[in-house]
Parts: sequence; C-alpha cells; structure tokens
Amino acid sequence: MRLIENNSSKIQLQIDEMKQLRAEYDTKEQYCIFCKDPSKPIPGMTLQESVSLDALTKYLKHLEDKYAEIEQLMSKKYLPAQRKADLDEEMIVVLERRDLAENLNNELQFRHQRLQIISQALTLWVKSDMSRSLQDFMEHIQNNKDLHGEQDIVEELLEDDPGKAKETEILLYYVERFNELISLGEYEKAVYFAANSPRRILQNIGTVSKFKAVGKIRGKPFPLLLFFEAIFSISHAFRHPVDAELTLEGITCGLSEKRLDLVINWVTQERLTFSEEAGDVIFDYGEQNTYNKAKCLALAQIIYSECGLHKKALLCLCKQGQIHGAMEYIQQFKDFTSDDLMQLIKLCPHTELIQCLTDEWNGKPPYLSFGLAVLHLFSVDMKKVGIKLLQEINKGGKDAVEHLMINDPFCSLEKWQELANICLQNGFDKLSNDIMSVLLSQAGVTEISEEDDTVNLMQHVFW
Repeated sequence: MRLIENNSSKIQLQIDEMKQLRAEYDTKEQYCIFCKDPSKPIPGMTLQESVSLDALTKYLKHLEDKYAEIEQLMSKKYLPAQRKADLDEEMIVVLERRDLAENLNNELQFRHQRLQIISQALTLWVKSDMSRSLQDFMEHIQNNKDLHGEQDIVEELLEDDPGKAKETEILLYYVERFNELISLGEYEKAVYFAANSPRRILQNIGTVSKFKAVGKIRGKPFPLLLFFEAIFSISHAFRHPVDAELTLEGITCGLSEKRLDLVINWVTQERLTFSEEAGDVIFDYGEQNTYNKAKCLALAQIIYSECGLHKKALLCLCKQGQIHGAMEYIQQFKDFTSDDLMQLIKLCPHTELIQCLTDEWNGKPPYLSFGLAVLHLFSVDMKKVGIKLLQEINKGGKDAVEHLMINDPFCSLEKWQELANICLQNGFDKLSNDIMSVLLSQAGVTEISEEDDTVNLMQHVFW
C-alpha cells in the first residue's frame, strides 16, 4: 500500500506541474494575441482618433456590428455544395414517398366509396323481389336515376377519377392558406406552400405579383427569388417544365439580384420553357456586365438554339470568338441569306469572321463577296474594319488580289471599280492599281458605259 501511495503521489505531482505549465502557456499566448505590435496605427483611423476614447469606442461598436453582420451572412448565404446536393436527393426521395402515399390514399378512398355505393344498391336489391339480377337492377337504377333521389351515386360508382370529388375543396384550401401566410408575414412558408401546391395552382403570375409587392426584407432572403428557386427545383424533380412566362420572370429576377450562378443552374440543368425574350434578357445583361459577358452569351446561345432562332444563336457564337464554330453552324443549317450575313458582320465586325465568310470553306465557295463586304462596311460607317481588311489583302500582293477577284462571282465590274476608288482615297494606291490591272487583263473586257449595270466580272468564264 505504501508503494502504491508513493507512486500515486508522484503521479499527482506530475499532473499538477503539467497543469501549471499549461496555464502559463495559455496566459502567454493570450497576451501575445492582444498585445501584438501595438505601435502600428489602427487601420481606418487617424492618429488623433487613435488616442480619443470616444472615437475608439465608436469605432469598436462599428467593428462589432460589421462582424455580427458578416457572421450572419455567412451562416445564411453560404453552405457546402455537397449539402445542397444531399438536400436535393432527400427532397426527391420524400416527394416520391409523398406521391406513393397520395396514390395509395386516393385508391383506398375510391374503394371505400365504391363499397358504400354497392352496399346501398345491394340493400335496395334485397328489399325488392330480387326477380332480376343485381347487375340488371343497377343498370335499371342508372337509367331511371332513382336511388333514394341521389342521381350521382351510380355515376360515382363508375367514376375512374376518385379525387375529383374533393379536388375543388383542396385547391380552395391551398389558396386560402397561402393568402393567410402572406398576411401573417410568413413569406418563406408561403414560398414553399405555393411551390408544392396541387396542380401547380399557385405557380402563376398572380403569385409572382404578390411576392413583388412584398419586396425585399432587411436581413432576410428575397421572397420572390426563393419562390423561383423552389419552383425551378421542383420542376426538375417532377419533370414538369415551368411555363415561358414564369421562366422569363425567374431569369429576370435572378439577374436583377446578381445571381447569375442560379440562372446558369436553371438554364443548364432544370426543365424550363425557353423563349426569345428570355434569351434577350440574358444577352442584354451580358452586354452590360463585361466580366460575365462570355457566360451570358453561352446561355443565350443555348436558349436561341432551343427556340430555333438561328440568327441570334450565330451572333452569340461570333461574339464569343468561336468563328470556326460559327462557320460550322452556318454550314449545318443553311438558312442564312447574304443579307443575314451582311447584318452579322455589321453587328460583329471581326476580321477573322469576314475572312472566313469571303474565302472557301471546306471546299465550298465563299458565302459572301469580299468586294461587296468591304463596300458594305464603308457604307455603314465601319471604315476602320474595312481598312483593316484592305491591309490584310494588300499584304498578299497582286497574285492574292487576282485570285480573290477571279473566285468572286458576286461582285460586278462597277463594284470593283468603286472598291479601287475607295482604296485610292484611303492611301492604298498599290492595291487600287492591282485591282485595275486585274480588271484590264481579263479576256473580253471592254469599256462599260454608266447606263450598263448588267455586266459581271465573271461573265467571260461562261462563254
């Protein structure tokens, strides 16, 4: 026992020493935290304010409020992405269970109702002389509509939809309950109540107008944005697309709240009904926000392609710099006229795009005339782009000019002469001389009067 007591005493002494060392360490660490480099000025305060007790107290209160606000935003606004995925999976499972339970409940109610009707019919048949079969007796009742004065009993017996009897009552309850939640200020509950309403009775513009009237609430999520998040998520789970009007309102709301991340998720993963207006809203938002322009153009392109708006989808491709993708798009759909392509280069005057449109592509003739394209650019006050194209062709020398002119079946002789004059006016004397030289060297070329506008440079090829 004495040995055990001695050992216990030694161990206890060691424990006390460790506790004392730990306490000293904690004290030193705390002192270092609060007294670290006190000679430096306080950020955001002048030297005079740093020695004023009132100013320090006020600044401390400001920092505490800011810290509390940031902490509250962090707790509400940010959650792990995995948590959202887990919640989505849980919601889908719960909704499937709810659907199964509702179907089972409807089936049981229907069976109960049919059994009651059959029981009443059987009671009347027993009270009769039973000279006819039960089936003939029920047909006779249906024809005469005389079952204790209740005309709809047999019709209910043969009804295939057992939920119709109480459907109106349930829908009315949802509408009244939604209005009650709005009046009580319980907007988050109202949002999810409306999103899960039967037959999507509350998923309409009227509900959107009510949430718009509520507006933003300080320190709480925007109810209208929550509503769109809920209905778009549920549409994905139930595989029922949201209509075009609500889709447009939702995208507009998301962009007005600067939640492009939500819009990207809705467009790429959820089931929406796209429209030209929805694509235009995203396109315009990208034009105003340079940082997000590429993302907005990609989203708008998806919507335009789904709606069959190929001109706008092509413009989005070009504005993203996907020139080769745009050329493949033109080749795939073949619905673009020369006027459409002229309008395209006006809206998106990329030198590479114009060169691709005026050159052969995959062994096929050019879609546009180089000469007409340059003349069009000069006519719509896009002189800089036109001059850049002239510089590019001027680098190739006379051989490049001759190849370009011979393979251009659209530009007439007069137009080439007009282009030569433009080159001369803008300092491209050599290019102007090359164009005139090629014109004069062509076999069969004669002087053309001003009245003759039917002559084509390539006419001699077909003689």
